[in-house]
Amino acid sequence: MATSQIETISTGADKVKLAAVVALVVAAVAAFYLLGKQGPVVQWLALLLGLAAAVGVFLVSESGRQLIAFSRDAWREVKKVVWPSRKETLQMTAYVFAFVVIMALFLWFTDKTLEWVLYDLILGWRRS
Repeated sequence: MATSQIETISTGADKVKLAAVVALVVAAVAAFYLLGKQGPVVQWLALLLGLAAAVGVFLVSESGRQLIAFSRDAWREVKKVVWPSRKETLQMTAYVFAFVVIMALFLWFTDKTLEWVLYDLILGWRRS
C-alpha cells in the first residue's frame, strides 16, 4: 500500500505568518468597504496596499519560498519546450478541421441511413 506524503507547516512562526496573511486579506477587504465614503481612490489604495502586504508576508513564509522555488522550476521547464513552427501549427490545425468535417459528414450519413432504414423500410412511415 502506497503512502502519500502530507506536507504540513512545520514551525509556529510559519503558522503565525499564514494567519497574518489571512488577517491582512480580511482587513484589506474590510477597509475597502469601510472606506466607501472616502472615494474609490482611497478604497482601491487600501485594498491594494493590504493585499500587497499579505503577499509580502506570504512570500517570506516557508510556503511562499516553496511556491517561488516551484515557479522557478516550472519556468525552467517551460523554457525547455520545443514549440512548433507557424507552418507546423497551421498544418496540424488544417488536419484537425479536415478530420472534424469528415467525421461530421460520416455521422450525418450514418444518421440519415439509420433514419431511412428505421422509418421508411421497417416502419413504413412516409413523410410528406
